[in-house]
Amino acid sequence: MTKADDRIEMLNVNSPGHVVRVERAKYEAMRRAMLAVVPADAPGLTAAEIKARLLPLLPEALFPGGAKAGWWQKGVQLDLEARGLMARADTKPLRFYRL
Repeated sequence: MTKADDRIEMLNVNSPGHVVRVERAKYEAMRRAMLAVVPADAPGLTAAEIKARLLPLLPEALFPGGAKAGWWQKGVQLDLEARGLMARADTKPLRFYRL
């Protein structure tokens, strides 16, 4: 894998057109975990519920003790929303579900 292949573009639903290049392995691990735990039916789960369910699915080598999982969870959630794979339910607190 080349150095360029080690990174992937992450979008943000709140900043259309803004792209951040992030570590591919962490992004893909978090994306897989999020898509595995977030339900396809609204209203879905809160961010705290998602985090509790995805932490056991994350590779310890990439997220030792869950380190930085919150940052990656939020970034991937915003990316999945920007890509049309996840949505927010109009609830308080916010809940998320897959499309």
